[in-house]
Amino acid sequence: MLGKIAGAIIGNRIAGRQSGAKGALIGVGVAALARRGLGPLGLALGAGWAAKKMLDRRKAKRGPGFPGDVRPGV
Repeated sequence: MLGKIAGAIIGNRIAGRQSGAKGALIGVGVAALARRGLGPLGLALGAGWAAKKMLDRRKAKRGPGFPGDVRPGV
């Protein structure tokens, strides 16, 4: 029920002046997309964030690779 209410509110905001059936259809579409699409999208974003954190930690442990990578006075 909360998804339908949220979909109606979002549809009303997206449709703007041309509200009515168009806003209701957009709201239903947004609610269905949120129900089905945000789980896998959130999982993919979380996995990417975790991979970046691991890569950053690995780079920090290794330190500078070559003497040219070290900048004096920084």
